[in-house]
Amino acid sequence: LIGFGTIFAMGMIGMTICLHRYLGEATDSSETFSTADRKVRTGLIASSVVSSWTWAATLLHSSSVAYSYGISGPFWYASGATVQIVLFCVVAIELKRRAPFAHTFLEVIHARYGRSAHIVFIIFCLVTNITVTSTLLTGTSAVVHSLSGMNIAAACFLLPLGTIIYTMVGGIKATFLTDYIHTVAVLIIILFFAFTTYLTSPVLGSPSKVYDLLVNASQIHPVDGNAEGSYLTMQSKQGAIFFIINIIGNFGTVFLDNGYYNKAIAA
Repeated sequence: LIGFGTIFAMGMIGMTICLHRYLGEATDSSETFSTADRKVRTGLIASSVVSSWTWAATLLHSSSVAYSYGISGPFWYASGATVQIVLFCVVAIELKRRAPFAHTFLEVIHARYGRSAHIVFIIFCLVTNITVTSTLLTGTSAVVHSLSGMNIAAACFLLPLGTIIYTMVGGIKATFLTDYIHTVAVLIIILFFAFTTYLTSPVLGSPSKVYDLLVNASQIHPVDGNAEGSYLTMQSKQGAIFFIINIIGNFGTVFLDNGYYNKAIAA
């Protein structure tokens, strides 16, 4: 884990040095460090948003709710996590129009609503970022522990080191570059799992085989709260309850996370 993190951090630092040497993109000013001079293109912004919204829970929890509620689980998980990004696009556009030189959305809150509202939102954002960071670290550490047997507490402390190093050197531009790499890696993993499950797996290998096994599973272990106990129905009471909880919680984790506003500001 330490070796991989070090190699990845060195790679990002090397890329930052190359950008400085050959393209003149330095990070020697606070403006460049925090906003990338507000000239990041659409492709990097889009991949960065995808990477930021792809948590450990995106692949892990969506799978667990599929086991618990059937196909309604991952559907409601995805539905409850896309509305916020669509609505946030409107907020991001207005932020760029009305406060083109802002560095954080808390600056805008202070300028528009005053000191009291500013303090309240600082507390909300702090709690949100602590929650999000804890979720990411514990989820990823659990995966590392399952794959390698590494101590979970040690993984929680060591995982952020590489990110801290390349961010200190390259600023927000370095995070955009790593987000692009993360997005490519996630897409490759998803495609690998999909093709393995539905095409090449000796256990499954086809959509019809998966369907037959799910029908058989609903007869052996019917899902409580689903129509006829089926894994293949959208009529799921627990799935609907999960959707409501998911969509409400995700509004907070998007609109109170300054990381998303930073991406809008850097565009």
